[in-house]
Amino acid sequence: MKALRRFTVRAHLPERLAALEQLSTNLRWSWDTPTQRLFETIDPALWAQCRQDPVALLGAVSPARLDELALDGEFLNRLDELAAELDDYLNRPLWYQHQQSDGVAMPNGIAYFSMEFGVAEVLPNYSGGLGILAGDHLKSASDLGLPLIAVGLYYRSGYFRQSLTADGWQHETYPALDPQGLPLRLLTDGTGAPALVELALPESARLRARIWIAQVGRVPLLLLDSDIPENEHEVRGVTDRLYGGDQEHRMRQEILAGIGGVRAIRAYTAIEGLPAPEVFHMNEGHAGFLGAERIRELVDAGLDFDTALTVVRSSTVFTTHTPVPAGIDRFPVEMVQRYFANTAADPDYAPEAALLPGVPLARILALGAEDDPEKFNMAHMGLRLAQRANGVSLLHGEVSRAMFNDLWAGFDADEVPIGSITNGVHARTWAAPQWLELGRELLGSDSFSDPGVWLRVNDVDPGHLWWIRAQLRALLVDDVRARLHRSWLVRGAPEAELGWIATAFDPNVLTIGFARRVPTYKRLTLMLRDPDRLQRLLLDEDRPIQLIVAGKSHPADDGGKALIQQVVQFADRPEVRHRIAFLPDYDMSMARLLYWGCDVWLNNPLRPLEACGTSGMKSALNGGLNLSIRDGWWDEWFDGENGWAIPSASGVANEERRDDLEAAALYDLLEKSVAPKFYERDEHGTPRRWIEMVRHTLQTLGPKVLASRMVRDYTERYYLPAAQSLRSTVSVDGDGQVDFGPARELADYRRRAFEAWPHIDITDVDSTGLPDTPVLGSKLTLTATVQLAGLRPDEVTVQAVVGRVDTGDALLDPVTVDMPYTGTAAGGDHIFATTTPLPVAGSVGYTVRVLPHHPMLASEAELGLVTLA
Repeated sequence: MKALRRFTVRAHLPERLAALEQLSTNLRWSWDTPTQRLFETIDPALWAQCRQDPVALLGAVSPARLDELALDGEFLNRLDELAAELDDYLNRPLWYQHQQSDGVAMPNGIAYFSMEFGVAEVLPNYSGGLGILAGDHLKSASDLGLPLIAVGLYYRSGYFRQSLTADGWQHETYPALDPQGLPLRLLTDGTGAPALVELALPESARLRARIWIAQVGRVPLLLLDSDIPENEHEVRGVTDRLYGGDQEHRMRQEILAGIGGVRAIRAYTAIEGLPAPEVFHMNEGHAGFLGAERIRELVDAGLDFDTALTVVRSSTVFTTHTPVPAGIDRFPVEMVQRYFANTAADPDYAPEAALLPGVPLARILALGAEDDPEKFNMAHMGLRLAQRANGVSLLHGEVSRAMFNDLWAGFDADEVPIGSITNGVHARTWAAPQWLELGRELLGSDSFSDPGVWLRVNDVDPGHLWWIRAQLRALLVDDVRARLHRSWLVRGAPEAELGWIATAFDPNVLTIGFARRVPTYKRLTLMLRDPDRLQRLLLDEDRPIQLIVAGKSHPADDGGKALIQQVVQFADRPEVRHRIAFLPDYDMSMARLLYWGCDVWLNNPLRPLEACGTSGMKSALNGGLNLSIRDGWWDEWFDGENGWAIPSASGVANEERRDDLEAAALYDLLEKSVAPKFYERDEHGTPRRWIEMVRHTLQTLGPKVLASRMVRDYTERYYLPAAQSLRSTVSVDGDGQVDFGPARELADYRRRAFEAWPHIDITDVDSTGLPDTPVLGSKLTLTATVQLAGLRPDEVTVQAVVGRVDTGDALLDPVTVDMPYTGTAAGGDHIFATTTPLPVAGSVGYTVRVLPHHPMLASEAELGLVTLA
């Protein structure tokens, strides 16, 4: 018979084992190997059965075993040591605190919003790279001591579990997750009642959410849950699945994540007695409504909309992960109107029924406006609400500046104020224990953050490095066989037909991994472009390769599922099935062994559609070599010796021809470069040229691919400047009195600049000083006469722009030179002039432009206003 209801009861621990509670519920255990080993010693078989989940283990272990451990001196000593280490980790000064001690005015707090978080496989709130990146961000923020609070949604079914049908088609299931059985605690008020956030929905509906807290080291991750008794049935399912449902469903999720997320932070900080975060970081545009909620708070405190927007912008950071417009969330304007319509401008206005009372609907719609008047663009809203924005690799920053150039019309793409911080990965989550041990025993540290540690890889014997790589490959092969066996059984194969799996794959064969989500641009099936040639590579008698493929297609993407089916059906062929496999249900536990054990990590996206692609970083951290199209991070850090670059044919217009060319290049590299290096051995059986590439990869990429480097970059280049901007717009005196005067002054300047700009005119440009035959370095004097339409000369910047010109007179890589104000002409126009040496030879041209200028703007391009001569 089936249970009517299923729920989890936590184990009652003997008092002497009470420390196991904190060790199991603080997710630091997920990247702390000694803590994992402690839990494993409780019951090794049960630990494996519980999928290495400490909370599940403590719920399943027998009381008799717990009583036994409470009298085990060796276990208790280790428990006390690890509990003390965790306490020390949570309380000692770390990098962030040392910066504060050195006098740097660091932010009092940072709020980090993301729709998914991949912290550990026991908390499946992630679908792919965006969530894993967010999880690594939290872990590294914790390791560095950042006062960061993360916010997301708690999905009752997480992302789907993937299996394969007999014919290789992806099948999805959504197992229900009980938060009581996960490393979570409920946020409660002083009376012990659950803290709730509440939002108004159309037609007088209310959406309420409880707040679960996942403690990620020092960082609390607040997860909002709508599946609670306080909600009506029709809204309980808002947080049912990650990326599930229609646009209406997604709108509700994003409203809850953004608006509800800010309210959750307010509840959490009030209950815990913490300062309010100064900086708000949007990891993609999904939670963009958080800025609208912060504006509502300030309007409610008495500010006008423009002043509130100025305060919010100054302290907001927006990170885009999207390299194509099609990847951006866009909602029908009608839908946004329906959710935000009840404002003070409406005749039937009722504050209690308004989602954002006091915030004009027209201003909300303007934040998300785009070329299509019927669409509301979440990325555009994110950019308009944030004074600072970035892409996630150098190349992606360049792509983003071009993609969003229209928001800064009149500026060249390279002037668009979107920077870049290249993603990173959390070393202690993704590095194999063998590498951690090597760091401790041979290199003096397992911190990974010191570049000097990586240089000492030179002192390690090549045979030892090869031994580690061989160990990890053997572990992977064992895991692949086990997963293959389970998958074939699920697909309906009888046990009697699966004997071949026991010898499938070979721990001594060159092993290549390809695992990621399956959108079209990642080109899962490029490897199958010439099936016969791929088969020859797999079965080569002297230099065989074996290929492990994994990935999930979005449940609604039948095209992606068809790509998976093609790979599965090829891998099912009896002649190659021992050399190539598609492993279903790709998750963190599978990924970890793939990164450890694969010799080569394959990535062949359509350039430049891979924003970053951190899976190759995790492989590099384990001595894997990348074989990739130069896209994302690989374009930035490939140096010719740390792997291979697949030549891109992105300039070829015909897609079929492009794929043929790139597939042929891939096969050639495998056959003529990759395999020969792997199988060329010295007298000790060590592939020395291969190991030199491994050594070089560890030395050159090791310090760069770290999430600790990434989070320090965010702190120094975005969080700290954002906090400084906030403090320049909002001042607080010694008595705690808040003065919004600077914000009002900047908002007034913005208003006056936007009003004046259509009327600003450069009426004359005069050049003097050049000889008849100018040479490089000759002095050019430019004088511009400008009508400022009521703005003062110190409220604009006038620049001369000088550079080479092409056949269409477009300036190429121009040099800008400020033109100081020199006086007023007859009629009241203003004169600006400069003398500058010619910076280049050849066909040279110049122009003059006017830009806004204010000390509290992050850049002169920020407002998107420019007048050209």
